[in-house]
Amino acid sequence: MSDVIQLELQGRVALIRIHRPEAMNALNDAVMDGLRAALDQAEAHADIGCVVLTGSEKVFAAGADIAAMQHLDFAEAFSTDFITRNWERLRTFRKPVIAAVSGFALGGGCELAMMCDLVFASESARFGQPEIKIGTLPGAGGTQRLPRAVGKAMAMDLCLTGRLMDAQEALRAGLVSRVLPTDKLLEEALATAQKIASYSLPALMMMKETVNRSFESPLSEGIWYERRMLHATFALADQKEGMNAFLEKRAPHFQHK
Repeated sequence: MSDVIQLELQGRVALIRIHRPEAMNALNDAVMDGLRAALDQAEAHADIGCVVLTGSEKVFAAGADIAAMQHLDFAEAFSTDFITRNWERLRTFRKPVIAAVSGFALGGGCELAMMCDLVFASESARFGQPEIKIGTLPGAGGTQRLPRAVGKAMAMDLCLTGRLMDAQEALRAGLVSRVLPTDKLLEEALATAQKIASYSLPALMMMKETVNRSFESPLSEGIWYERRMLHATFALADQKEGMNAFLEKRAPHFQHK
């Protein structure tokens, strides 16, 4: 795929690994452009139903590459659309994504994990938005997604102090889905991804879109959207197969259409 992004296909799952060990997987243009290309490939691949995004056991991503943006001024950041131009692809990716986080997920790394649909953390995982320590603030959704995940009080605590949150605290706060032993993290993430990918892909995509809608609309609008998506599933061959299989007490055979 690239020197800093590795893509491996395992059945109906795409494993995407950030691989920039000399810089603690710091996120620069090469990483984010490579991630965008990997996601484009996974989305276009009809036989991929779920993605697992990970780093190494030591670090998921230690944040945005400070050296790469140290000399930016306002005019350059604004005119080049810094962050927006190549960080938003994960947000628009339509298939389910599991972040498998071990070690540090700080700043942009924490924000990257929060863009995913599920976050599995190893016991060594540490999350944080420490941008205040270098005189700036999060810019890839940290001040927006974090309060939605953990509440305003906890988000303020993390953002204003720059402190780190360990895996168990992140689980209690609702930032992560599961905490696992480090040596079992990727195995569990891939097994879960394979399970998810075995279901009807259009139904999965509709489910993801509908849940995400709840964060960006009033309850009444979200309920209406959910209802319409439910109605839409009745046009799927997979819905017919799933319900028939249930009534016939057999496993369904989804065609992903």
